[in-house]
Order: sequence, then structure tokens, then C-alpha cells
Amino acid sequence: MAERRLFFGLWPDDRQRNMLRDQIQPAISGVEGNAVNRRNWHVTLVFIGEFPEEKMPELMVRSMHVDVTPFRLRMDRVSYWARPKIACLQALTVPDELRQLKADLEEVVSHFGIAAEKADYKPHITAVRNARPFEPARLARTVELRWDSFELIESIPGSGGPTYRPVKQELL
Repeated sequence: MAERRLFFGLWPDDRQRNMLRDQIQPAISGVEGNAVNRRNWHVTLVFIGEFPEEKMPELMVRSMHVDVTPFRLRMDRVSYWARPKIACLQALTVPDELRQLKADLEEVVSHFGIAAEKADYKPHITAVRNARPFEPARLARTVELRWDSFELIESIPGSGGPTYRPVKQELL
């Protein structure tokens, strides 16, 4: 049985990636580590993990019934997280609409026996992997992104780290 490593996330469009690039690059310029390719930038909503490929169409159908109330997410800080050794752009405030979206997607994955994470949700975009420790800092200018959709995203392992790509509706 083939499995794929999946998660639900917010996937920036090209305009959003350009806005993020303009803020992330200066903020991480002094951070030692491996910069994440901007094509891989995303905000994880619900981590699924290894998932049977034959159940993916059902997962996609169930997730299509999740309504997204548009919201704005303000990335306003660059932080170091010690356990995964990452530098990330972080939102200090989680909009209610984002909390509801996350809860709705957790309900979707619960049908497949996947439990919700117990940790407090901290929306972020990983900018550097294997980062050296540094003190968190507020961004000189916050990045406010508008969201009205989410994606099912696959994590594809590679020698230089994972590559992420949205799983499109052709699976249905």
C-alpha cells in the first residue's frame, strides 16, 4: 500500500511570495543555516503525516466541504525554534477565522483516525532550517496576507530537504 506524506496548509500565490521575500530576506540575512526555497514557503494548518494513497480521494472530498471565512494573517516576528532548529516568520496573533479553519480540518482528518495536535497553534513560515540560535525580533514592517482557501500539500523527501507541492483536484 503506497503512502504519501501530507498536511493541510496555506499556500501563498506568487504575489504573496514576493511580499514575503521582501520581508524575509532582510530579517534572516544574518541567520546561519540552510535557507528554505521560497517555492516551499507555506503555513501548516494540520499535519497528517503518512497517509494511504487510495484514501486520498475521500480526504479531498471531505475537505472540499470545509468553508473558509476570509481572514488576514499578520506575520510580525522572526523567531528561532530550538527543537526543530528553524528560523521562521511568525504570526503572534491567530485570527478566529484561522482557528475555526484549523478546527474544521482537524475534524476532517479525525475521520481517518488522526488526532489533533495538542500543542498551542503558532502559525509560521519556515525560512531557515538547521539554523543557529538567535534572539527573536519584531519585523521592521509586518507582512499581512489575506487568505480565503487552503491546500492539501504533499511533502516529498529529497537530499536537500523536502519539497512541497499542492495536491490538485485531479485525484477526484
